[in-house]
Amino acid sequence: MKDYEVDLTDMPEVLDWSGAQIGRYYRPKKKPVTMRLDEDVVAWLKGHGRGYQTKVNMLLRHAMVNLRTKRSRKAR
Repeated sequence: MKDYEVDLTDMPEVLDWSGAQIGRYYRPKKKPVTMRLDEDVVAWLKGHGRGYQTKVNMLLRHAMVNLRTKRSRKAR
């Protein structure tokens, strides 16, 4: 079906986008890797419950974004 063929007459237009979340459904591709981490670091990660590998990814992404932000500020 083409866009112009879709009937939107009974669908209200969204005027308030204040609750919208950018990238909520974005899922980057995952790549399996092997890492050697200190035992105390792994114990700390696992001590926060299930999903320690997800936490590692979150921490690394946070560091990556912060480093990119700092570098872009210095370049100005």
